[in-house]
Amino acid sequence: MVAIIYSADFLHHETGPTHPECPARLTAIVTALRKMPGANYLHWQRPSPVAWNLDPYILRCHSQEYLNKLAKLAEEGGGSLDVDTPVSPQSYDLARLAVRAWLDAVDHALSQQEAAFVLARPPGHHAIRNTGMGFCLLNSVAIAAHYALTRPGVERVAIVDWDVHHGNGTEALVENNPRIFYCSLHQFPCYPGTGAAGDRGKHNNVLNIPLKPGGDGHVYQEAFEDKILPFLRQAKPDLLLVSAGYDANRADPLAYMNLIPEDYGMMTHYLMEISPHLVLGLEGGYHLPSLAKSVVETLKPLLF
Repeated sequence: MVAIIYSADFLHHETGPTHPECPARLTAIVTALRKMPGANYLHWQRPSPVAWNLDPYILRCHSQEYLNKLAKLAEEGGGSLDVDTPVSPQSYDLARLAVRAWLDAVDHALSQQEAAFVLARPPGHHAIRNTGMGFCLLNSVAIAAHYALTRPGVERVAIVDWDVHHGNGTEALVENNPRIFYCSLHQFPCYPGTGAAGDRGKHNNVLNIPLKPGGDGHVYQEAFEDKILPFLRQAKPDLLLVSAGYDANRADPLAYMNLIPEDYGMMTHYLMEISPHLVLGLEGGYHLPSLAKSVVETLKPLLF
């Protein structure tokens, strides 16, 4: 079984008619998952209600000033944090719900010995302490990593970010904690321009793997075998989180990599070797057919 943490409420984060990070991303994935082989082994659950006690976990990563700004922007009818990052009237509440979904997934993976996939938006891995950027509002995966360290039996957490864009926000929010390990494969050069191979973190707990445009599944396979798996085995995480972006697909309009959906199943296979406690969550991916198929391929190794 795999838990799918999802709410149709996430469709109400409004980004405008031409924005690539659109509600149709979720509906395409939901349709594909309900039709996939083994769909009866997917356990769908709604995120828990967002309560006041979520704030201390969010504040481990984001400032109160930024939360106040985001809430005010939403209350006043919306606006933008930058040219790429719109905020609609429900966006702040839905960003908090996305965080809640990630924390639920952590609890599920630890207690049920099952993987979980967080199907939520807005995404988060570009959000830094004092602002959102790059379509992202709250950095759910970084918050989840810090939260996981408060759970019994969790001494170390690792994050693998296979989105085509470097998770600059995630790296910034976890690099000071020696119990969190961050690994990113990303096209370089590409937005946001960070993620150099020499950036190793304050505790040598960061592994950046910048990849030239045009890389395919063989490039990613080599990166896993030569760099990522040794890094993760040395980290020995009790929980593995995945920023699962799908914009490295050949068909994706926002980057220039050459993955096919089946390559994501290959990466899942590798990660299953590292920890039985696995949480994945949606980040990027903007070509709807390849996005939906890629999520299906990601989950297949966890079901069969």
